[in-house]
Amino acid sequence: MRPTRIVRNYIKHPEGSVLIAVGDTKVLCTASVEESQPRFMREQNLRNRGWVTAEYSMLPRSTSDRMRREVTPWIAWRKNTRDSTAYR
Repeated sequence: MRPTRIVRNYIKHPEGSVLIAVGDTKVLCTASVEESQPRFMREQNLRNRGWVTAEYSMLPRSTSDRMRREVTPWIAWRKNTRDSTAYR
């Protein structure tokens, strides 16, 4: 089994961040909180719902072969919730 390390609050400015290292593989995750809703949710009068977006990207030189920087489209989904404070 490869050694595993988890470092909470790895980055100073986001509301949440973590560095997960398993052997030579490292994953950096950050989370931000906004009180506003996306326009489509306001237009559809959707209330008491959370909104999550995610982005995945590998940095250049993260593999043995040269890898070009790639910014992937955002993947987004909605989740119903009875209590909107669950996302605060």
